[in-house]
Amino acid sequence: MTDSDPTSSDGDDGEAGDAFTLSTFHEICQREGRPVLTAAAIASGLEVSQEGASERLSALVDRGEVERLSVSTDPVVWYPSELEDLTDRERVVIFPKRREIVVDRPDQFTRAQLSQFAHLADTNGESGYRYVVRAEDVWQAPHDSFDDLQRTMRQALGQRSEALEEWVESQWDRARQFTLRTHPDGYTVLEARSAEVMGNVARQKLEEEHVHAPISDTEDWVREGSEAAIKRILYEAGYPVQDERDLEGGDELPMDLHVRLRDYQQTWVDRFAEAGEGVFVGPPGSGKTVAAMGAMAHVEGETLILVPSRDLARQWADTLLEHTTLEADQIGQYHGGVKEVRPVTVATYQIAGMDRHRSLFDDREWGLVVFDEVHHVPSDVYRRSTHLQSRHRLGLSASPIREDDRQVEIFTLVGPPIGTDWEALFEAGFVAEPELEIRYVPWGEDEQANEYGSAEGRERYQIAAMNRGKIAETRYLLSAHPAAKALVFVDYLEQGREFADALDAPFVSGETPHHRRRQLLEEFRRDERDLLVISRVGDEGIDLPTADLAIIASGLGGSRRQGTQRAGRTMRPAGGALVYVLATRGTREEDFARRQLQHLGRKGMTVTEETVERSTDSDSDSDSDSDSSDE
Repeated sequence: MTDSDPTSSDGDDGEAGDAFTLSTFHEICQREGRPVLTAAAIASGLEVSQEGASERLSALVDRGEVERLSVSTDPVVWYPSELEDLTDRERVVIFPKRREIVVDRPDQFTRAQLSQFAHLADTNGESGYRYVVRAEDVWQAPHDSFDDLQRTMRQALGQRSEALEEWVESQWDRARQFTLRTHPDGYTVLEARSAEVMGNVARQKLEEEHVHAPISDTEDWVREGSEAAIKRILYEAGYPVQDERDLEGGDELPMDLHVRLRDYQQTWVDRFAEAGEGVFVGPPGSGKTVAAMGAMAHVEGETLILVPSRDLARQWADTLLEHTTLEADQIGQYHGGVKEVRPVTVATYQIAGMDRHRSLFDDREWGLVVFDEVHHVPSDVYRRSTHLQSRHRLGLSASPIREDDRQVEIFTLVGPPIGTDWEALFEAGFVAEPELEIRYVPWGEDEQANEYGSAEGRERYQIAAMNRGKIAETRYLLSAHPAAKALVFVDYLEQGREFADALDAPFVSGETPHHRRRQLLEEFRRDERDLLVISRVGDEGIDLPTADLAIIASGLGGSRRQGTQRAGRTMRPAGGALVYVLATRGTREEDFARRQLQHLGRKGMTVTEETVERSTDSDSDSDSDSDSSDE
């Protein structure tokens, strides 16, 4: 547009000048799809003369809000002053319809605020984060009122989003439609906020096995023992239940910790204290067990701790003695090896769920029940233990995801997730981020390759998993890191024995006697051994010592949680840890490996890939020719 454009006048320019701000400049940038503009583009956007546009731009320059730059293709371009340091600044973009929030370079405060109402769905491992606001995130937000939650949202986003806030408020309201409470006569009542929601939701979903009869238009008499089922059914219908029953807290049990909680651990405990229930979610090495002891110290009531194996029961008992003021005669274990019920009892899920033992736990009033490795709870065997009622319930898990997508049951049966995003712990130095690398290994024997080609289904997967070329590749990796303490994970007993013989290392499996298993792990922990081959028993049934190097030789068809557990064996405050995942080239193991580690990539870890070209028939230590790319 030129000075002689008949659509412009001095008067019009003056009115436009009064309204021209940095915000208007940004709007025109968005329309043009460019971060820098010419005066002609501004003139067109404002429908003023180019001279008038230049005057307005000069006014912004005088206020320090934009800069001008002469370039060869145009006399002058203009850009916001903030663009000079834009790469170092936090930026938030909201997509209200998708309920997504994309944040570039968020600071620690922003991430902490976002974690209170949004789920970290993805990160590029550098500066970009994608959050999704799900219904369950709003239901579980640690706030007493919607106004408090709204304030947190605005602090995190740095702006208001009317559409997103409206949806969040509707979910906040849904989470407060139903309440379980104790009637003065001692039985449990399900109460709805209105007769409409009681009739249209609860009485449509619940059966006679759940409730006896209506007490009023908004109240139903609950059958004893069906509380957990009611909570699960209504949660799945989109209406989480507030549990305000007057549950017994058991006898008092004063205790203190010998260790100081880290700031994020104290935050976990504080959030648990507010809700009375929850699941501590954090990477291996983040101190979930110690945080659980902090929760025990808050409750100060008799506590039942449920674990998957007797080895973990022993380790819990030892850790309680080491880190708390509890005495040995206050801590009992209840499993196949010993049966003691004491003020703090550590029992296996299997024992607690057996009919002949359940009365021992039912008859005692627990102030707190702790579900270690809580991702097991939805399974048919383990969930029988969730009938145990207590005033407080706490779960622990590095990764509560399940391949059957039944993790929702974890949060209805135990409590909402409480955690800190993994990358924040990496950045703060509390947990070391291991280097993860997938190595695509060629077949070690033509015979195995031929067997794979003619096999089908599960047999095909097993042949690829047991590729003997992985033994030579493991030797190569161990020789490349001669000073490292290493754990080699396998999924099959036969393969474990082959690796143990080839590497001259002990094989720890479910067949290893408990006393021998403890001896080997303790020797590794004391640096008397630097290499162990571990079966699936190492995924969570035992507390493995920390390693510098983890080599996952098989098990890639397992769950994402298994990948998390195995990679997590290197996650401790000391840095420099390495995780190598061996996948047979040209087989489905390639896809399995990517799927397992993609979950860790979304948590902020960097995952790389290497294609091994070196022949694995020999024990050559020569370096590999490889293709590398970031995932």
